[in-house]
Amino acid sequence: MRRTLLPLRLPSPVAATLPSAAAFLLPALTSVSLRRTPSRENMSADAAASAPDSAAANPASAGEEGGREAVDVLVQYVVLRRDLADAWPLGSVVAQGCHAAVAAVWAHRDHPDTAAYCAPGNLDSMHKACSTVTLEVKGETQLKNLAEKLEAAGVRHKLWIEQPENIPTCIATAPCPKSQVSSFFKKLKLCK
Repeated sequence: MRRTLLPLRLPSPVAATLPSAAAFLLPALTSVSLRRTPSRENMSADAAASAPDSAAANPASAGEEGGREAVDVLVQYVVLRRDLADAWPLGSVVAQGCHAAVAAVWAHRDHPDTAAYCAPGNLDSMHKACSTVTLEVKGETQLKNLAEKLEAAGVRHKLWIEQPENIPTCIATAPCPKSQVSSFFKKLKLCK
């Protein structure tokens, strides 16, 4: 079944204040495919050296036996502060993660990885080719340190700062290939 996205219809007073109704139409995402990395058996030494997303660059994503290609999973990491989870109501902490996740996706909505992550075929089953991983840090210092590392490495993300209190509460990455960003998160615990 082919899905078609319909244009967003805004009430006329709101639409008049916006630049163009056409700017709010979502592109057809049905033709976006996930990145595929060739299996080790199919790669030459030259190709492996020049391809940063290749299976050789990340042995964990190496292809299956028999020369089939492996999919480099797209992942969005959401990192919450444990100290807030112990002090705030659960719903408030969850809302912080939701704010950051939506902001990260929206800010990078034109990136091919975000388009693939949000493709209609992936939205109802985000556990195979796409996933969201929720992790925790101990407190504000660790959260800020992680944000600095992500910024320095050019990883697309959003540090959510709750207003008006000006409290850094969480980080969410934009959807990225797991092989490119997992090293920043491997020492963090799953949020429980």
